Amino acid sequence: MDDFALRALAAGFGVALISGPLGCFVVWRRMAFVGDTLSHSALLGVALGFLLGIDLTIGTVAVCVAIAVLLVFLERGPTLSGDTLLGILAHGSLAFGLVVLSFLDTVRIDLMGYLFGDILAVSNADVAWVYGAGAAVLAALAFLWRPLLAITVHADLARVEGVPVTRVRIAFVLLLAVVVALAMKVVGILLVTSLIIIPAATARRFGHEPRVALISFSNFGNPDIERSHIVRDAVAVLDRRRVNFEYDGEMGADVALNPELMRLYPFCRLSGPANVLIMPGLHSAHASTRLMHELGGGTVIGPILIGLSKPVQIVPQGATVNDMVNMAALAAHAAEG
Repeated sequence: MDDFALRALAAGFGVALISGPLGCFVVWRRMAFVGDTLSHSALLGVALGFLLGIDLTIGTVAVCVAIAVLLVFLERGPTLSGDTLLGILAHGSLAFGLVVLSFLDTVRIDLMGYLFGDILAVSNADVAWVYGAGAAVLAALAFLWRPLLAITVHADLARVEGVPVTRVRIAFVLLLAVVVALAMKVVGILLVTSLIIIPAATARRFGHEPRVALISFSNFGNPDIERSHIVRDAVAVLDRRRVNFEYDGEMGADVALNPELMRLYPFCRLSGPANVLIMPGLHSAHASTRLMHELGGGTVIGPILIGLSKPVQIVPQGATVNDMVNMAALAAHAAEG
């Protein structure tokens, strides 16, 4: 096999290896348009690299990192919404990059190669960049995995548990910027985001998707009693947060678990029987878990303590050996993090 084919195979494998784990969080956190913005800004990095006479990979990484940091800080301001900022930065950086390239009369540039990639033209230096910087990205992602997962699940709860939410977000966007810069030569500026999100989105089909039902004694406002409004308000909070899983409520436990009854409410957003039940109060949750344990033979793990600075768990009076082992395992797992 020719050397150029081996380099292409090595570069493609390396980029896929890097983008896969990163793509999980891009999909979970609904950051696909952030990836688009960074990939569009990569053309500006190429243009500045030619203009300043520096290595194009270094120029691309520098511009992507600058755009990533600028995006994080602009999103904290109340002036513009996030999607508006993404549109401005993406198309603004792409346009500015094209303008800079148009003034480089003395440089011959294969624009299509940068837009759509040219995997057969990668050099040994490109392969070294992919594996060297890629190893650093994967190491950093492994270090940030737990804080990122906590932020993805619930940013406010992660902040209470001591996770530096803003710094972790900045670090993740910086890692994404580096991956975009590394993958530019292989798949092109316009296709980098596809490489990051499509494998993660495809793999998600093979996992277990949470279907969350917020339980009440009423079904979608029938009967409309004030006590059920707190569950409806919780659904509204999830709507505003645009969480990335199925949920609906308020509904009775029978509707949540019985697909025949669920079909009586065609507007229900759950695609099947719920596998996560959120009770309206501690008393109903406690009673339900004890009923499942005593009548259905289910395994009850909990109550689980969260929000503490140390990994501490308690076992209730009358706990069995299995109960103690389960709670000890939870505490030990938290201590490892």
